[in-house]
Order: sequence, then structure tokens, then C-alpha cells
Amino acid sequence: MTPQEAVTFLQSLPASTIQLGLERVAEALKDLGRPERRLLAVHVAGTNGKGSTCAFISRALESAGLKAGLYTSPHLVRFNERIQVNGWPIDDAELGARTLAVLKRYRRRDERPFPLTYFELGTVVAFLHLAEERVEVAVIETGLGGRLDATSCCHPLVTAITPISFDHVEWLGDTLEAIAKEKAGILKRRVPVVCSAQPPEALGVLEAAAAAVKAPLWLQGRDFDLDPSMAYRGRRWSLEGLELSLRGPHQRQNAAVALACLEVLAERGVPVTPEAAREGLRTARWPGRLEEVPLRPGGPTLLLDGAHNPAGAEALAASLDALYPGRPVHAVFAVLADKDLEGIARALFPRCASLHLCPLPSPRSLPPAAYADRARALCPHVFTYAGVAEALQGAEACAGGDGLLLAAGSLLLVGEARARAAEGVLRLP
Repeated sequence: MTPQEAVTFLQSLPASTIQLGLERVAEALKDLGRPERRLLAVHVAGTNGKGSTCAFISRALESAGLKAGLYTSPHLVRFNERIQVNGWPIDDAELGARTLAVLKRYRRRDERPFPLTYFELGTVVAFLHLAEERVEVAVIETGLGGRLDATSCCHPLVTAITPISFDHVEWLGDTLEAIAKEKAGILKRRVPVVCSAQPPEALGVLEAAAAAVKAPLWLQGRDFDLDPSMAYRGRRWSLEGLELSLRGPHQRQNAAVALACLEVLAERGVPVTPEAAREGLRTARWPGRLEEVPLRPGGPTLLLDGAHNPAGAEALAASLDALYPGRPVHAVFAVLADKDLEGIARALFPRCASLHLCPLPSPRSLPPAAYADRARALCPHVFTYAGVAEALQGAEACAGGDGLLLAAGSLLLVGEARARAAEGVLRLP
């Protein structure tokens, strides 16, 4: 097998397959000599804001002169985006070499069906790459869970829980208490945990979980916070006049969690300073989250945002009001069938002047015909299309020169829109 064939094999695994549990990943990591034990990690779980929080932390560590690793999911366009060192995605040659190294040393590699899922194999590859690159701190985002998530094999210096809400209920439970219990599974004995403000039902579970493993709990609003004037107050750090590179009111909460994690790292001997934290917040990048993609002069603005659950859709609607007050929004929308369409629709659709519904390139996509009538009850102008490119062109025609062209509802859609824009489907300059 060549490195390219190893990557082809990785990409041949169904991306939608979910098998919760740590045994398979632990077995593969053992075959590789436990690379995860060579990583000092920041481990981040939650429903929304995980990726942005990780981006803030990773960029701050890099600003401190450290070699920072980052592992996130999903990617927008290419798998390489998931594994980064100091902001640079793993290149094709490295990805091939690391994947081949995993497959050569994994004792069950010849079994069919292959024992590891797409996410699990990607996680093992990421841990090996970050260990071989000798990153000084690895910032690790969970997949959909926590307790049984493949990333939970890491050894963190600090864990973090971002806002918890409803998502992946078929796997994590249909109450906030049940979901919080799964997310709290990343907590480790005596390892500090930084927790964002939470609904009371979730907070009680997280407090009990922290107490059970004697994990010191840093709670937003009690131990740290970032106020509307952009002043941060932590247990030791105080910073005024902070600037955030990531847009939207909700990013203030993500930045607060990131700053508290950086404080904990500093207390635990990682040489990160308040000045580096300030620079990290100011310069972090996280594509596909309230990201503007420039189109031709005089054309509409293209805005990309995942908004794949009700809390994310509410945050997007609030950001539209804050950043684009009164501007008509013409939205390309697509969603997976296992998402809470009703909650997303109620939060987002009334804010749109027109909706352009399309399927996603996934067997889990919800067909537009299944919810077009519901959409028409919430938005006056609704159109359906056979694909993403056609929907983008239809929305652009409706938007004219002064409208806001939005792609939302799934990160799969965001990735497709980004790729289509790069190909010139939207008449880029």
C-alpha cells in the first residue's frame, strides 16, 4: 500500500458511521506505542462553540511562541483541515505517510469490515501526527459526545465544556441532563475543568461530575467572565479592551472559556501570557462561522455559517440582527435528516426574505420536498433546487446588489458553498 492508497482507504470509510466507545481506538493507539501519552492536551466538549474556542486557544498558544497542535471536526472542504500545527493543515504527503504508518502497525488492519470508523481512524492519525511533530500543547475537539468519544483517550492538562443544548439526541439522550452527562465524560481526575454558563439542568450534572473526580471547576460568571465592554476578569488575569477576530455576540462566551483555559495552562506551567492570549483572540481564524466570502464588486455579500441545531440557529439570527440590521437575507438552506429542523426553522426562517432549499451531498440529507411547505409558513418566498450550485445561483439572483446571501443549516453545505464559490459558480471576480 502506498501513502496515497492509505488516504484513499481512509476516505473510503463512511463518514456518517457512528460507533460510540473507546475500546477500538485504545487498541489501535496501543499498537502505535500510545502516541496520545506524548501529548499535553486541552480537551474541549460541548454542543456549540467548541471549534471557535479551540481556534482561540490554539492561536494564543502559537502567539506565545509555542508549537500548537489542533484537531477538530468536521472539515469544510478537505480532511487535511482537521489536523493542524501552528495554523497549517497537514499536507497531502504527511497525511499519506501518517495514515500508512497507522495501517501498517494496526494489527486488525486486514479485517473486513474495518474495525475503526472514519472518525476513529482520523483521530488515531491525528494523535500520531501531533505526537511525531512534538507539539507542545495539542488542542483537541471532541466529535459528537464526550464519555465515549474517540478523542477521550487523550491526556489533558485542562478540559472545557462549552454551551450545552440539544443535538445528536439519538446518541446522547433527549434531555439536557443526559446530554450533559455524556459531555462530562471528558473530565479526568484532578484535572481542572473550565465550564461556560449553562442551563441549570446541565450545570447541576457538570458540577456533580466535577466533584466526583475531584476536578477543580472554573465556572463562567463566578470564576471568570468577559463582559460586553470586552474586559476579562479571571482568577489571576485581568485584560481590558480585548478584540475578537470571530464575529457574533456568541463569540464572547467562547472567548471567555478560551481565556480561562489559557489561565489554567499558565498555572500548570505552560508559558502562555495574557499578552499572547490577547493576540490569539484578535487573530484567530475559524472558517465557515459567520464568514464573509467576497464576491464580485457590486454583488451581494456571501455569508457562511453552519447553524445546524436550534441554539446555533438562534445565535445566527441574533448575529444577523447585530451585524446586518434591516438587511434582507436570502438563505440557501440544507439540513441532515437527524437534525431538529423545527427548532432551526423557527429560529432562522422568519428572518429570511427568501429561502432556497437544496439537498446535501450525503445519504443522511433531508429532501427539500419534505419540509418546503413548513418553510412557506415561516418565510414568504421559498424555492427548491436539485443541488447546492443551483440554489446558490437562485439566491444570488434574488439578493441583487443590496441583499445578504447566506448559506446555513449544515457545515456540509458551508463546505460545498465555499468550494462552489472558489470554482466561480457565483460569478466571482
